[in-house]
Amino acid sequence: MTESSPNHEASQAEATAPADPPAAATAPPAEAPTDAATEATDVAKPPSVPAPPPPPADPLADARAETAKYKDQWVRTAADFDNYRKRARREVEDSRKSGKEEFLKEILPVFDNLERAIQSAQRATEVKPVADGLGMVVKQFVDIVGRAGITKVPTVGKMFDPSLHEAIQQVETDDHPPGMVVSEIQAGYLQGERLVRAAMVVVAKPRSAEAAPAS
Repeated sequence: MTESSPNHEASQAEATAPADPPAAATAPPAEAPTDAATEATDVAKPPSVPAPPPPPADPLADARAETAKYKDQWVRTAADFDNYRKRARREVEDSRKSGKEEFLKEILPVFDNLERAIQSAQRATEVKPVADGLGMVVKQFVDIVGRAGITKVPTVGKMFDPSLHEAIQQVETDDHPPGMVVSEIQAGYLQGERLVRAAMVVVAKPRSAEAAPAS
């Protein structure tokens, strides 16, 4: 049997070993685009188209929109005013009712005293105490209405004023100048400067020729 030498085994190992793969081919670097290519690209782009102008405004549509806006504002204003008018009317009515109630509370004691005066008059044996009691009731009434701003219309000794007086009779007299109020039939009243009720009065007039006394 023949012994193989070490050099021969090494040669066989090299022959059976796989060969190294070939080195990969390196791609050449990309060249930068030339000026000519850039110019060609710019030429190929389509020209920019300007945006179309907006459509013209419709005057009729604008007018209708403006009218609708003003109508809505008017409706809101009218509703607010109507609510204010109702609220003001309600407040006035409440104020009137409150004023009447307060005045009634103040004047009721007058009627209470008047009823007491009538009861006393039925038991009285003299007239003077009854008259004094009635006079006190009248004074109380005048004081109460005076606090409410109500005053009597001046009559006797004043010249007749048709805006304050109502003449129900004329008397011929030489004791008073013509047109002067000589007596009062029914009192009149003022609330501030406003006439509540005219006074009924008797007015003086000059004597006629037939009624004049003979000299």
